[in-house]
Amino acid sequence: MNAFLIILVVAAAIAALVSLVRGVIALLKTTEAELTSGEPGPSASSVKQNKMMMARIMFQALAVLLAAVLLLSKGH
Repeated sequence: MNAFLIILVVAAAIAALVSLVRGVIALLKTTEAELTSGEPGPSASSVKQNKMMMARIMFQALAVLLAAVLLLSKGH
């Protein structure tokens, strides 16, 4: 059971890292034309950045929750 939880924690941490990298790449691809376009609403790049960072937060929360469960299970 503990090995399974450890694998899930590592997988969630890797998923958080991948989401972080994808969000940073989307940030770096933002062009000056997108920033000064004057169009209402967020650009496609901004939407992708937001989605990737929200995914990162969810994966980090999952990793912390799984780590807490792992630590609590070792106490018994």
